Amino acid sequence: MSRIAAALEDFASLEALATRRTALTALDPRAKILATLGFIVAVVSFDRYAVAALLPFAAFPVVLAVLGDIPWRVVARKVWIAAPFAVMVGIFNPMLDHTPMLQLWGTSVSGGWVSFASILTRFALTVAVAVLLLAGTGLHPLCTGLARMGVPGVFTTQLLLMHRYATVLSAEAARMNLARELRGGSARALSLPVYATLLGHLLLRSFERAQRIYQAMASRGFDGAMRPPQALHWRSADLLFVALCWASFGLARTLDLPHLLGRLLLGQLQ
Repeated sequence: MSRIAAALEDFASLEALATRRTALTALDPRAKILATLGFIVAVVSFDRYAVAALLPFAAFPVVLAVLGDIPWRVVARKVWIAAPFAVMVGIFNPMLDHTPMLQLWGTSVSGGWVSFASILTRFALTVAVAVLLLAGTGLHPLCTGLARMGVPGVFTTQLLLMHRYATVLSAEAARMNLARELRGGSARALSLPVYATLLGHLLLRSFERAQRIYQAMASRGFDGAMRPPQALHWRSADLLFVALCWASFGLARTLDLPHLLGRLLLGQLQ
């Protein structure tokens, strides 16, 4: 339970970063969303064996981190937490694809290992950019930008409510665990039967808490839509940011920059 609370607090720390005044937070959320979508489309469009060609795209998260003054250790920690999912996706590739692809220090490397490295590279790039987008925008402005771009209000409202009341449920789970320990429960890791029982009680309490919250919101005039804290204004700087990002992504996608750089260096050495 404490790990869940720690994860939610870690998520809230990203929201705190978005409250600062930086060059990244000053941009319109829609501009950052469009740039991120263009980045993700460009990254996932590569061949499954592409690894070196993806390296130039690492410049985009670096630029976002610099503009938003976001510590790299925060981004690295989020990427590390989600890394097991990417590993599970590609871990069987080396076992299924034995086609020799390249020679590395006299050792033949199969296509399975190359595609596995490509999966990990794409994962690290896309997750890092998603974390930077949240840390440089905030969830409420992000959902406001999505709504202004045509995303259904049901989706954005549910996302905001889930984020807002996840901390409430986390506090409820922490109180239940504390009550169990005060009544003689072990402070060690929960066994499966105890964990299932606590989850069942938490589910029932969640239903009751959700009903009370909805009744309180309805009595205050809630009509199913979350009102944005401030209006969005699209400026020329936002258009320039999106145009530069998309042009850079198109250039990196069209030209194999690492290959061209390697040929240039080899040509000079010869």
